[in-house]
Amino acid sequence: MRIGILTGGGDVPGLNPCIKAVVNRVVHEGHEVIGLRRGWAALLEHDPDDPASWEQFFLPLDATTVRTIDRTGGTFLHTSRTNPSRVRASGVPPHLAHRADGDGPFDFTDHALRVVESMGIDVLIPIGGDDTLSYALRMHDEGVPVIAIPKTMDNDVHGTDYCIGFSTAITRGVQFIHNLRTSTGSHERIAIIELFGRYSGETSLITAYLAGVDRALISEIPFELDKLCRLLLEDKATNPSNYAMVTVSEGATLAGGEMVLSGEEDAYGHRKLGGIGELTSELIKEHTGQDIIYQQLGYLMRSGSPDSLDLMVATNYAVMAADLALEGATGRMVALRSGTYTAVPISATREGVRRVDVDELYDVAQYRPKVRHVAGKPMFLY
Repeated sequence: MRIGILTGGGDVPGLNPCIKAVVNRVVHEGHEVIGLRRGWAALLEHDPDDPASWEQFFLPLDATTVRTIDRTGGTFLHTSRTNPSRVRASGVPPHLAHRADGDGPFDFTDHALRVVESMGIDVLIPIGGDDTLSYALRMHDEGVPVIAIPKTMDNDVHGTDYCIGFSTAITRGVQFIHNLRTSTGSHERIAIIELFGRYSGETSLITAYLAGVDRALISEIPFELDKLCRLLLEDKATNPSNYAMVTVSEGATLAGGEMVLSGEEDAYGHRKLGGIGELTSELIKEHTGQDIIYQQLGYLMRSGSPDSLDLMVATNYAVMAADLALEGATGRMVALRSGTYTAVPISATREGVRRVDVDELYDVAQYRPKVRHVAGKPMFLY
């Protein structure tokens, strides 16, 4: 059996240990693993009629190749946000240019299927978030055996309580916030910390909850500037060190406003998020006259090695996925449900994005975490 493995979308800590565990499990059973470079781009950009392009997009993996990759974060297979079913005219590879009539986008899934067949790939194991796994679902619908592994710092893939990368992102967020307290307190300012989170505010919520941040703005609830300013001034005045802190999801919005977006849509229909923290900082300074520290954590949250929880989950997800592939299962996604490792139909990803249970976990009036009941909740409350 030949198993193909790829990573797509944003990198997170835990991808390399996941790749390594899949390879070791599969090779130990006498089978073969091929790494697809740059995610779904390998299936789009590889030209089966050009032998020279093989090495550019595919890498045979064995125990020696992956021996040390788990010691670092990121993905040594590289990644991209390529979607072969939605390719812009500017992104059409030369060998498919003759089919690109017009402005696009173009659906080259038939070419991706041809590459899978020409490579002799029996099972695909994609590691990714909603976008990457949406194309995995398309491949499954086209008849390709797929076993998916969920990863994203937003922890919002439907069908699982946990995605690789979330714990490390929260750990980093808490550490950075505690470190930032020294400068914020020294200068007696208000600190605005922008965190990842497009449609789900869980990263902002849980980071604020664990770091004891004064307020948390999340994607699910638009916030009123006047009320936020009043609350932060109260927080600052009652703090013996005369400072206040607020976390902001990158997908948060002002009441009556929209997400802060920039650039063109990517292959999955998303424009680049980021900047609501800076906008909020400017508005708070204008309304209060207070000096502000604005910090966008961004890629710092996804850089470096995984913490022990992400290392554990990444390894166990990999072992499960490899076993399912070797058993001949198809159309499944490995998952954690109620603290137990399991597998669900990959079609679960079609059910939408998971979002914060505001009634259970958030105080809308106070813009802060409020966990009303812990009993019966998953480990990360979400």
